Amino acid sequence: MNALDITLALLAAAVLGVVAFRMLQLPPILGYLTVGILIGPFGLKVAEDGVVTHELAEFGVVFLMFSIGLEFSLAKLMAMRRAVFGLGLAQVFVTVVVSMLAAWAASTWLPQFFRIGWEASFALGGALAMSSTAIVSKMLTERLELESLHGRQIISVLLFQDLAVVPLLILVPALASHSGDILQTLGWAGAKAILALLILLFIGQKIMRTWFKIVVKRRSQELFMLNLLFVTLGAAWLTEKAGLSMALGAFVAGMLISETEYRHQVEEDIKPFRDVLLGLFFITIGMMLNLGVVLSNIWMVLLLFIVPILLKLVLITGLAKVFGNSTSVSLRTGLALAQAGEFGFVLLSQTGDLHLIDPNLMQIILAAMVLSMLASPFILAKSDAIVMKFSANEWMMQSLALTQIAARTMTAKKHVIIAGFGRSGQSLARLLTEEKIDYHALDLDPDRVQEAQIAGDNVSYGDAARRESLMAAGINRAAALVVTYTSTASALKILHFVTEMNPSLPVIVRSHDDSDLDKLKAAGATEVVPELMEGSLMLASHALVLLGVPLRRVVHRVQAARDARYESLRGFFHGISDATDSPEHMQIRLHTVVLSNKSQFIGKLLPELRLSELDVDVQAIRRGKNRVELTNSLILQVGDVLVLRGTSEAVARAEARLLK
Repeated sequence: MNALDITLALLAAAVLGVVAFRMLQLPPILGYLTVGILIGPFGLKVAEDGVVTHELAEFGVVFLMFSIGLEFSLAKLMAMRRAVFGLGLAQVFVTVVVSMLAAWAASTWLPQFFRIGWEASFALGGALAMSSTAIVSKMLTERLELESLHGRQIISVLLFQDLAVVPLLILVPALASHSGDILQTLGWAGAKAILALLILLFIGQKIMRTWFKIVVKRRSQELFMLNLLFVTLGAAWLTEKAGLSMALGAFVAGMLISETEYRHQVEEDIKPFRDVLLGLFFITIGMMLNLGVVLSNIWMVLLLFIVPILLKLVLITGLAKVFGNSTSVSLRTGLALAQAGEFGFVLLSQTGDLHLIDPNLMQIILAAMVLSMLASPFILAKSDAIVMKFSANEWMMQSLALTQIAARTMTAKKHVIIAGFGRSGQSLARLLTEEKIDYHALDLDPDRVQEAQIAGDNVSYGDAARRESLMAAGINRAAALVVTYTSTASALKILHFVTEMNPSLPVIVRSHDDSDLDKLKAAGATEVVPELMEGSLMLASHALVLLGVPLRRVVHRVQAARDARYESLRGFFHGISDATDSPEHMQIRLHTVVLSNKSQFIGKLLPELRLSELDVDVQAIRRGKNRVELTNSLILQVGDVLVLRGTSEAVARAEARLLK
């Protein structure tokens, strides 16, 4: 197979894998690994594990490290330094040490097949220390736990793991060089790394900022993208020529750009390259897996799947406890970080390329790591039940939190429950206070809750998406409930509990746009406030007033749009930049169709289109330079431009009918 054949096979497999795993609500990374196993040289043999695939994989790691460098912020590290350089450093160090001790014990008690050198045990320890940033951060975001106590501990450890990869990628090849003096080899590698970092950081920073200003002034998106690729790959090339890893150069390039004002633009522009190439990297990892070897050693695979998870769970839970966290927080942290991670595969791939371990043993380890990542979403989903079972004080802590909420709201009647006490929640609370209306807010950020309580605000630590928290907040006595954050999944849970406990309670829900408006209304929301719609209304109202339109007429128009559930504003002409998290077929959009002389509806009346059957509305018709009035007696003519509104799927069906 040539390079094009292999690339097309990988891309086709990536598309199919991501689609399948998205439908199963599982992370795409697992889809990449699975299709890699299926199409690889040990599976269906659709693609070969050769030079081309390895080069694509290496570029994936380069762009991943560049993205990590963009996130590297000294201010962020200083704010989280105790957790990052305390718990994070301890976790990586202890895991590597324990792994090396386990390898030493294995060399004494186990057969020759499982015996590895201390260099390989160090590399495998580093791989074992890694956890999946992609899976864990996604799950924490979906569960609204990023700002919780355990969420902060988890993110801190993940951040240090990402940083620890850089020295590990330098140390492992240095240890594998088999030169006579290991210390001299490590010293030389360290000296080169320090020299390269000093040149790139101190000289490169000034050059980078000046050069980006020159490029940006040309006002060319194409030039900006070319320059971005040049900087990323150029830095990777420099460190490779210095005898270091390409990943280190990309990481430093990301760091340099993170200190400039172009960071966010760069982050958006590099994302497509990173995601595509990283996906191909994980496919190549899956291609390395020999199912024959795995199945013949299935018990050893299961052993190496279970033991590392339990080992990391115990180590991380114990270390988190040592650093002053409660048992429940420590256990949640351990459960979230027990699986293998993306950088573990990077280190394992490097270990295999350096021939530090037996290929068959590597197959077993690789299979165990893949299994641990497949199991990770299920472990996180059951973390609450596991913590409740093994943490004796978890029930007490939750009961205490609920008791505190109940004590604060015991005498409250006709109050407003505010779900989320971020910026929107706090603004609402101030307005309610000015109107002398009681409220009680629930929030999951302990620092925010503590600060607000000291300031005298009626806020408690609690999850508004839990039945017990809503009951403790006095949902049966409340006058209204307002969801101030834009999480449809959480809002739907709240609406479900409200329907059960107090169906007549008015519920106001904030959403990002109108994509989930109908779903939230159907679930019981009294009002849904799409912030993009409201922003558009406010912008338009200010513009109309400045243009001399009477204020009363402007207010009337705004109120009419709200009363009609923003019907007149829903749907717009989509462009390339209008990406959204909602599925494409669910987005309301506007689309124009020009009637040709071959259309079956030429000379027909407007009602004969029957587009309402397809859930599509005709918003307007332009004939020549003018818009014509939409009436039932309107006869369609050749060249009429119909503006259709509906979901992407429905509009496509309507267009097919009109042009038939």
